[in-house]
Parts: sequence; structure tokens; C-alpha cells
Amino acid sequence: IKNIQWTTCKDFTVQRGQEQIEEYISTWEFHESWLHWTQFLREEDMKYSKRYHYRVCWSTPTRRKPIPRATASVYFIIEVSKIKPATLPVEVFFILETSRLIHRPGECRFREKWLKDIIENKIILMESL
Repeated sequence: IKNIQWTTCKDFTVQRGQEQIEEYISTWEFHESWLHWTQFLREEDMKYSKRYHYRVCWSTPTRRKPIPRATASVYFIIEVSKIKPATLPVEVFFILETSRLIHRPGECRFREKWLKDIIENKIILMESL
């Protein structure tokens, strides 16, 4: 299972976090037709850490349909500890928009099917309304 070397707590910035998410996504296996963009959402100040929330939005535009009917989002959270040594790496986890299951880089393998299922379910829902 592929992973990257995540930055230390002392070297973390919002921009660095976004760059590292992109670097991590580059280790995933998915078809070249998928496009994505990453957006910083917010900072959450907690008692023992700060959490930085990001959204990666996925779609598969085509020539015939350049504006996709639906998108799939993956939400990343980068946690920077206030109490652990600043030389330790940040903690990272991500969830899919339709799931509560928490995934951690290096502990699970990304599946392109997850994105396809989200989009297919959204299209089915839209068609039923």
C-alpha cells in the first residue's frame, strides 16, 4: 500500500497540506479520464490539535458531456498536534462523501470503484426525482 512522507507538525502550512494531498493522490491508481481539484475548506481549533479540512472533488468529463452530471468528493483532514513533539509527522485521514468509514494513508488501498459508486448513486437519485 503506497504512502508518502508527510510533513512534520512544525513545517505544516495550509498550502503544504494541499500539495501533500496532491502528492498522495498521485500514488492512487485510477483511469486517466478522472479529473480532480483540491480545495482548502476550514481550520478547526481543538483542545490538543488543529485540524485542517480539505475537499477533493472528482469527475469524469467527456467531449460529449464536458460538464459532468455528478461529482464525487473525498474529504481529507490533516491533524497537527499541539502536545506531541513538533518533529513528528502530521496525522492524515480521509472519508468519502457517502461514508463514515475513516481511511488512513498507508493503511488502505484507494479504489476507483468508490468514486464510480458515488456518482452512479447520485445519477440514479436525480433520475428518480
